[in-house]
Amino acid sequence: MTNLLGEPPETLLPADPGAEALDAGDGVQSVAAAHPDSTLAWALLAEAALIEGRDLEGYAFARTAYHRSLDALRRHGWKGHGPVPWSHAPNHGFLRSLAVLATGSERLGDEEEAHRCREFLRESSPEAYAELVG
Repeated sequence: MTNLLGEPPETLLPADPGAEALDAGDGVQSVAAAHPDSTLAWALLAEAALIEGRDLEGYAFARTAYHRSLDALRRHGWKGHGPVPWSHAPNHGFLRSLAVLATGSERLGDEEEAHRCREFLRESSPEAYAELVG
């Protein structure tokens, strides 16, 4: 069946507030503290915590990144669905938050949430899904 209304336009977020500091080599914790609205910093904190086996912390950081991302997406015209391209670097915080929230959820035994997050990621950006999930 063809969608006669078409796809919603791509959502392109503005530069992440912590991206410049992260690019300059500032520590992720200090960037998240200085820029609590940096979804990329929260997603990177989540990834690091999960790598270190701190699953509950990783999940909490991922959940923070995810909710901050949803707020940012809505402020920039996102209506709850539609493409959020990986090729646009400021979208990386949101897309990484979905991948890491899926992993954190899985580690805590919430398979349903893990599946939902991976599907949300795949629907938002097949490229991000391939890059972050495989």
